[in-house]
Amino acid sequence: MTAPAVVAAPAEPVMPQPAAILADTRRVADWQLANRTNWATMPAARKSVREVRDWQQATFWVALTELANRDKAYAQPLLDLGRAEQWQMGDLPFHADDQLIGQAWLWAAQNGAGKKAIAPMRAYFDHVLANRPTIGLEFIPVAPGKGTSTCTDRWCWCDALFMAPPTMLRLAQATGDRRYADFVHEEWKATTDYLFDPAEQLYFRDSRFFDMRDAKGRKLLWSRGNGWVMGGLVRVLQVLGKNDPHRPTYEKLFKDMAARVVTLQKADGYWPASLLDDDPGTPPESSGTAFFTYAFAWGVDNGLLDRATYEPAAVRGWAALGRAVQPDGMLGWVQQVGDRPDSVSAKETQFYGSGAYLLAGTAMYDLAKKPRKSSIK
Repeated sequence: MTAPAVVAAPAEPVMPQPAAILADTRRVADWQLANRTNWATMPAARKSVREVRDWQQATFWVALTELANRDKAYAQPLLDLGRAEQWQMGDLPFHADDQLIGQAWLWAAQNGAGKKAIAPMRAYFDHVLANRPTIGLEFIPVAPGKGTSTCTDRWCWCDALFMAPPTMLRLAQATGDRRYADFVHEEWKATTDYLFDPAEQLYFRDSRFFDMRDAKGRKLLWSRGNGWVMGGLVRVLQVLGKNDPHRPTYEKLFKDMAARVVTLQKADGYWPASLLDDDPGTPPESSGTAFFTYAFAWGVDNGLLDRATYEPAAVRGWAALGRAVQPDGMLGWVQQVGDRPDSVSAKETQFYGSGAYLLAGTAMYDLAKKPRKSSIK
């Protein structure tokens, strides 16, 4: 009898050259810029995706600032966008989703637009501080089956930690007004005390999921939701000074989450849409994977995460993301707008998926340029 052929395990991906990483990042950015109004690529998207200042688009525009920092050719679309939008925030006066775009305007203010780019934002957040919401954080839908709640005037869902805190901290840095930073630290603590699961070192998306379980009895801990948090932590740590008394709290949370998330990466380099879903054959999901890749690459590059542990995970994540990019440059396998793990396909994309990819790409580019080290802080 002939012995069965030995099937070699797939080769472990290696860190690409920086130029290759940047080229791949540009390719996705270029596709998204060229398809800004091609709504057919997002058939399941909400109508609000057409609003530039809505979080769905804003994630891409904020991420594009990082690419513009590395390739000035991408600066002009951002400046043109801000001028067309008159540097306005979203329409909702307290909702974190309408505050994310401010990070793009703050970048523009430092890159040619001047102080006028942040004037509407200061007025917006001064209104928040003067009329600070005191509603509780329990997520009570406004109607049965609806995914909205009045609690979203505060950060009662974990995604908000990417949207609002980095914006307000950057505004505090730009203006010297510590009130914005004080607000962030107080509200971040309230959200974390409420939504963070210390047993899993991960966040529930909102209070509806505290007792929810999947068909196998596992907690529903959403990949993109926790990706939003880890991406938010990166963007918070980027602007907190080394001697800021609040920095150790955010660093510890970042490291604790990273230590848990790295154990949940699948063999194919992706993270499953439901993080505790270890079933074989779970489909790829690119948006959560991109945020975790971003966090790991940035953490290693900035000495917060051990290179020997986290660089291989980042490289696997980046390789997986490369397989999700379609031949025309569209990032596929992006779970559509939601609040929990859901179905996904190669043909589905979204602005926030492209944005997460750009964040991952720019962080991987920076990491690839650094000499190898294994020490951590």
